[in-house]
Amino acid sequence: MKYLEEFQDPALAERLLGDIRATVTRPWAMMEVCGGQTHSIIRHGLDQLLPDGIELIHGPGCPVCVTPLEVIDKALEIASRPDVIFCSFGDMLRVPGSKQDLFRVKSAGGDVRVVYSPLDALTLARENPDKQVVFFGIGFETTAPPNAMTVYQAKKLKVQNFSLLVSHVRVPPAIEAIMTSPVCRVQAVLAAGHVCTVMGTGEYPGLAERFGVPIVVTGFEPLDILEGIRRAVHQLEEGRAEVENAYPRVVAPEGNPVAIRMLEDVFEVVDRSWRGIGMIPQSGWRLSERYREYDAEERFRVSDIHTQESTVCRSGEVLQGLIKPHECSAFGTQCTPRNPLGATMVSSEGACAAYYLYRRLQVPGSRDPREVSSVG
Repeated sequence: MKYLEEFQDPALAERLLGDIRATVTRPWAMMEVCGGQTHSIIRHGLDQLLPDGIELIHGPGCPVCVTPLEVIDKALEIASRPDVIFCSFGDMLRVPGSKQDLFRVKSAGGDVRVVYSPLDALTLARENPDKQVVFFGIGFETTAPPNAMTVYQAKKLKVQNFSLLVSHVRVPPAIEAIMTSPVCRVQAVLAAGHVCTVMGTGEYPGLAERFGVPIVVTGFEPLDILEGIRRAVHQLEEGRAEVENAYPRVVAPEGNPVAIRMLEDVFEVVDRSWRGIGMIPQSGWRLSERYREYDAEERFRVSDIHTQESTVCRSGEVLQGLIKPHECSAFGTQCTPRNPLGATMVSSEGACAAYYLYRRLQVPGSRDPREVSSVG
């Protein structure tokens, strides 16, 4: 398959690793932003192949993981209503709220459905005019355009029983928040290729210059990631802090202008809370005034939400890159894919799920390898 086997070639991987080893003269720490990159790194053992001193810090690029607990609890309350068909991608159903998750709402009689596109939810709304159909719109710049298009279509078709529960977040403000943290150790950033496919690279040069960090736009296959690391290492060793596009087969500097125009029409930028991290200014979207009637939070007026995070789960520190998943005492014991305490153990892009899936036998105290089948 094109762009799969070619980018998993062991001989080419060894050449890239050889270049990295020959270039490195001191320790460096770099962050891969995207959870998909984290899974590829752990699955293929790329972090274990790198020379000593090159540390990969796992970033907050898992959309399921950073969805605020308050929004999860609002979703649970809305989904429990008898007149609602609540639609979501499958990876949200096991994400724990304060007391339950969407699977438990479904088992208690709630009409919770897994869909593969927000347009599927819009179709359900047209087929069920006596029901309110809500789609749980989460994610980064990659999933925001189809959700925006769905709301645009709902307005165009005058579908009044459809709404969107919005929890979209933006990557560049998150990078800024990480870099301004007093405990930040990140010296270079591997930026998420799919985000840049939509938004382009225009927001990154200012970050690279301000914080003095190389930012390399990187894909998701092993050779993509190794090439991103190689370029970042060369910049670090040469004292440069520039934006490089190591994913040119997909990413153009200007991004996708059509998708960007749709986002600018349907959404407006707002401050947004990230689960495990807190409020990040200008890091999210909500529906703009033109489309506010399709905002599920406005329509259902959910209130009296009292959130309560697990007292032992350290997923917030994992999301900030402060600890590795296995450094949490609950990892693999109290917290497993069948009994997740935090979203990072649930999502197919969560760092804890990646470590449980691919590293559980290396972590003392982990149990029941068969539980891996329920990840994602």
